[in-house]
Amino acid sequence: MTHSVMLIAGARPNFIKVAPVLRALGAKGNVDVSLVHTGQHYDDAMSGGFFRLLDIPDPDVNLNVGSASHAVQTARIMERFEPVLEERRPGCIIVFGDVNSTAACALVAAKLQVPAVHVEAGLRSFDRTMPEEINRIVTDALCGLLLTSEPSGRRNLEAEGHAAASIVDIGNVMIDSLEHMRPRLEAV
Repeated sequence: MTHSVMLIAGARPNFIKVAPVLRALGAKGNVDVSLVHTGQHYDDAMSGGFFRLLDIPDPDVNLNVGSASHAVQTARIMERFEPVLEERRPGCIIVFGDVNSTAACALVAAKLQVPAVHVEAGLRSFDRTMPEEINRIVTDALCGLLLTSEPSGRRNLEAEGHAAASIVDIGNVMIDSLEHMRPRLEAV
C-alpha cells in the first residue's frame, strides 16, 4: 500500500527541517512524497542555495508568494495552496516550524479536511507579540499529529489540552540535517 504525503516548506528554517524527513520518507519505498515550496523565502541565498546544500530536490510545486506583510503573505499562501491541495489530495500534509507558510497551509488543510502533521510542535516563547508564536499556537490547534523536538514541547501541548495520544516525541530533525552535512563540514 502506497501512502501519499505532501511536505510544505517556505522559509530557510523549513528547508533545514524538511531535508531529513524527505530523505527518510523517500527511503521507505511505499510513500509517494511531494514537496511544495511556498516561496516565502525565494531568492537563491535564502532558498535555492539551501536546496542544493541539503540535497533537496526541486519542489513539485512552487507557490511563488514572495514578500509582503504577514497578513498579505499568509493570505497569498492560502489562496495559492488551496487549489494544489484540492487537486492532489494527499493522505496528509506535513508542516514544519513556525513561519507563515506553516500556519497558512495547516489552516487550508483543516478546512479541506486533509490530515496535517506538525514537526517541531509545542515550542513556545509565551510572547504573543511574536508572529511566530501565533503561528505555533494556530498550527498546533489545527494539526492532528504533533511531533515534538524536545520535552518542553510535550509539556506545553499537554498544558494546552492536547491529547497525549496526538503527541509524539521525535527529537530535533535539524540535528539530522547536521549529521547529513557532517562529512562535508569535516572535509573543509
